[in-house]
Amino acid sequence: MSAGSTLVTGIGELVTCDGTGDGGAGVRRDHALVVEDGRVAWVGPAASAPSADAVVDVEGRCVLPGFVDSHAHLVFAGDRSAEFAARMAGERYDGGGIGVSVGATRAAGDDELRALLAGRVAEMRAQGTTTVEVKSGYGLTVVDEVRALRLAGEVTQETTYLGAHVVPEEMRADRSAYVDLVTGEMLAACAPHARWVDVFCEPASPHAFTGEESHAVLVAGRDAGLGLRVHGNQLGHGPGVQLACELGAASVDHCTYLSTADVDALVDSAGTTTATLLPGVEFSTRSPYPDARALLDAGASVALASDCNPGTCFSSSMPFVVALAVREMGMTPSEAVVAATRGGARALRRDDIGRVEVGARADLAVLDAPNHLHLSYRAGVPLARVLEV
Repeated sequence: MSAGSTLVTGIGELVTCDGTGDGGAGVRRDHALVVEDGRVAWVGPAASAPSADAVVDVEGRCVLPGFVDSHAHLVFAGDRSAEFAARMAGERYDGGGIGVSVGATRAAGDDELRALLAGRVAEMRAQGTTTVEVKSGYGLTVVDEVRALRLAGEVTQETTYLGAHVVPEEMRADRSAYVDLVTGEMLAACAPHARWVDVFCEPASPHAFTGEESHAVLVAGRDAGLGLRVHGNQLGHGPGVQLACELGAASVDHCTYLSTADVDALVDSAGTTTATLLPGVEFSTRSPYPDARALLDAGASVALASDCNPGTCFSSSMPFVVALAVREMGMTPSEAVVAATRGGARALRRDDIGRVEVGARADLAVLDAPNHLHLSYRAGVPLARVLEV
């Protein structure tokens, strides 16, 4: 290996997420890997490891791909803890609280938002997340949506234009005018700063968007060169999943309420559209959990993400998400780890992350534990962190 290469050895368990073995986790023991120029250059039995310029001994710990958090809302100001307390007392979530975050975010300066965003990303990395998608959606004016995406672009290449988060209060008397803004002037200003377009397709909420409105937003975004993502079927049965599959969206997120037809559509679109499940939301809203077991058994593509946001899941912890998926959604520990890594990469249409294979980015996490089972076995314990090599 050339100068600048690093051998990672002493690995108790290497979870490659290469698609083999239990749940596709590709677990290897007595293995090592070499990192060179930010990529995995070699993986194999530790006894056969080549020499390298530097050595990192993880002393029996588990090494796995860094978590890929493919759904997060991190550009916001303000506090909605009282809303959480109200839900725990029985109040139902309908999306209306988003307006509180919109007001606080509009009032915040760039430096405040930048500092809040940086702190949240650092918190994620401290828990093993190496890639995060960041949405706009708490500005809902042309200027504020552009600002959110510009700031998001400072921390990730996975930026998502979510002008269609909810209809802002000042435009609720004329929804069609707001849809025209989102698909016109706002889109034109935001598209240069975004990779994706998203929409909160939820007819059950008076604040979100109907299937027809969502279709208009997605088609306009696609025509502007953006990839498609959808918030769908969170609060009740609706058109979001079918719309995402019809238009070839990379991901449809939440998927809490699914009909047989929805599941069939996700299975038929498994090579294109991933069902991204967000169990932290169900935990934080006292809602039913998605049936991950049914989706996996049917052959759908499944990812896990945090949906870190101020209203329905203010948690940045992918290990927490993994534990919830195992405890509440019928996933095995291996399936949950794969969904939180390679599944997230698939939801972002990335083949360079979410796995430990030669040629992939060396975005790695390490656990203060001998194997990946501890992520759900020791829920709430800070075991995971990014492995710096």
